[in-house]
Amino acid sequence: MTDTARQIVLEHATEGAKLRERYFQQNADRVVELALQMALTLARGRKIMFCGNGGSAADAQHLAAEFVNRFMMERPPLPALALTTDSSILTAIGNDYGFEQVFQKQVQALGQPGDMLVGISTSGNSPNVVLALKAAREKGVTTVGMTGRGGGEMAALCDYLLDVSDRRTPLVQEIHITVGHLLCQLTDHFLFENVLALQPYLEGKAPE
Repeated sequence: MTDTARQIVLEHATEGAKLRERYFQQNADRVVELALQMALTLARGRKIMFCGNGGSAADAQHLAAEFVNRFMMERPPLPALALTTDSSILTAIGNDYGFEQVFQKQVQALGQPGDMLVGISTSGNSPNVVLALKAAREKGVTTVGMTGRGGGEMAALCDYLLDVSDRRTPLVQEIHITVGHLLCQLTDHFLFENVLALQPYLEGKAPE
């Protein structure tokens, strides 16, 4: 029994490492591009919102906390929030309108043109995340999807899509939080270590 349990650990670690290496080999440039856009969003005085369900809700809260508090370097707090945390808002909307609207109505209330919404869903089909992305587009909010399985319904609604094309939810979630950490680190890098990289974009002279 012990040998079987150990084998489960080793197989999970091996499969996770293979997926992680393959994903970042194929998507490193997309991660950097999104981090640059996050940095520009914040440099322009806008905010980043996160939403998701279950484990993805935990990731939303985790990443919002990294921006508001700090990631690794000492720097000013950055405006970010998770739409998953206010139990009164969530239960009021869920009770009066249905669970599918719990993020949508918050985006309608809080989203401003130039903000960014990051929707996290391993299936890409979570109805409440899909509706939130639709509301974001209507508000002029930049839309980002962190998904699995090809992106599902979310793919067509995202200005930036980071899809982990795998059907194993735990492994997809492991890549998602790694991507999230990299986005935090790279956003800090652009805002506080490599500000010159942002300057052309802020001046309307972005390189083609």
